Amino acid sequence: MLYKIILYIIFIANLSMIFYGIYLNNQVYGSGEKIVGAGVLVFCFIFLPLFLYYRYRNKNIEDYIYKD
Repeated sequence: MLYKIILYIIFIANLSMIFYGIYLNNQVYGSGEKIVGAGVLVFCFIFLPLFLYYRYRNKNIEDYIYKD
């Protein structure tokens, strides 16, 4: 349950960072690009590994591998 709450918080914070960066980029050129880039990095290196671990932690990976 703790992972689910953490994932929701990170996801909402990440989306708000990206949209705020897009908003700032439309208002003042160049200042929003750093925020959008930080949001993408957080998504790729923090949110995605935590999400994959949460979804596949009790699964048998052998069931998903194609064998001839």
